[in-house]
Amino acid sequence: MAIIKKFRIKSFKNIKSIIELENVSLSYGNRLILDNINFKINESEIFGMLGPNGVGKSSIFNLITGLISPNSGKIKIAGQDVTNYPIYLRTKEFKVGYVPQYGGYFNDLTLHDNLKAISEIVIESKNLRVDRINFLLSRFELDNLKDIKAKFLSGGQKKKLVIALSLLSEPKVLLLDECFAALDVLTIKMLQEIIVNLQQENQITICICDHQARDLLACVDVAMILSNGKIIAQDTPSNLVKNTNAKNAYFGDSFKIN
Repeated sequence: MAIIKKFRIKSFKNIKSIIELENVSLSYGNRLILDNINFKINESEIFGMLGPNGVGKSSIFNLITGLISPNSGKIKIAGQDVTNYPIYLRTKEFKVGYVPQYGGYFNDLTLHDNLKAISEIVIESKNLRVDRINFLLSRFELDNLKDIKAKFLSGGQKKKLVIALSLLSEPKVLLLDECFAALDVLTIKMLQEIIVNLQQENQITICICDHQARDLLACVDVAMILSNGKIIAQDTPSNLVKNTNAKNAYFGDSFKIN
């Protein structure tokens, strides 16, 4: 697949991080998942996370959203320590949106009613709710599907719906968990274009984790490789695939972006 991104943010005039993990460790019972990791995601950046199954990518998302707490270390959003902040406060005060790998919508509600239900939680003004829903229906070309129950939508249509639901609150940060999984090539390309357009047009900071390495690297500015609880490499896609540690732990010798 051709490179989707026409530009990549390689440097920032005024580097300003919006998400930071400082000396974060996490264990499930006796199993160490994250071992004193440190990394930052800059404002308006598309950031990718790669690594084998069970390495802790989804756990990092759960730490950022507040679903779980680290054994040690700090989670910072916009420079503020939010390690002890509950989920709703991180969503409301810091505008963090989350697109889960599975679900994220009400099966038996229509596409429009899904949007309406969530809008009533995150948008106070009824008029603003209507405007925002109509905007997202148009933006994602979902108008002709709005009266169909979510359970009858295709995989790509469901993914569009969940992203639209996450954008109702106009987040500054959007977390996408395994967004390319089990989708066909054309749908993946559509999602890549949506992700890049969100960055270009709305300046949303986006973080993606996925097993589809080529698809992820086609639309991120920076990516990191996790292995055995550690960050072993972090760089632009073109540099990352050449990194010896990344090759040994994840890509292998024959992997190429194109």
